[in-house]
Amino acid sequence: MIRSLIAAFLLATAPTLAQGAFPPQENREAWGLAIVDVETTGLEAGHHEMIDLGAIYTDLDGNELGRFFIRIHPDHPERATEFVRSINGFDEERWTELEALTGADAVERFLAFHAEASGERTMLFTAYNAWFDRNFLDALLQQHGESFRDHFTYFLLDLPSLAWGAGIPDMMNADVAGALGLEAETSDPLEHTGLSGAEWNLALYRALQARIAAQAGAGD
Repeated sequence: MIRSLIAAFLLATAPTLAQGAFPPQENREAWGLAIVDVETTGLEAGHHEMIDLGAIYTDLDGNELGRFFIRIHPDHPERATEFVRSINGFDEERWTELEALTGADAVERFLAFHAEASGERTMLFTAYNAWFDRNFLDALLQQHGESFRDHFTYFLLDLPSLAWGAGIPDMMNADVAGALGLEAETSDPLEHTGLSGAEWNLALYRALQARIAAQAGAGD
């Protein structure tokens, strides 16, 4: 009963958004994961801006449906902090050399990818810092007349929470990686991109799914 009320509420408050059949495990083919990572000029969405976006779309088992990567010219590069520059290697001249797009072009290309890769699936936004990535993506979309809620389900899949539920109560990605026998994501600012982050997120998701399956098997 409660589940039905929640689903009805979501559909009533977001009429343009296809929320999909609940729960997902009862209609797995209707769902997919939008595994995303973004790089930005700082930590505050709406003031700082997204400078690259990596996404790998999969089914619920982690089988890849498509991947996407772009760099974006921020409108206010002067707001980029030295801290984030040291992490993602952002530099205005380098971004120009790497053929970064305007925000409008980035949104157009991303939504074209989203439509093609998701097909008829409802996409569950999945990230390591899910609310951070979601807020920056939504800020970019809204700047160009779009909305996150028009393209993704209301719920987010936060990978540290998934790890916590699998018995790994750590928050830092290097610690979670170590617990799963994975290498930490690259710390080289010239190699650290949204796509490298999305690839690492997918590897983490697959490792967690294997761990959860093994735990379930051990309990049988």
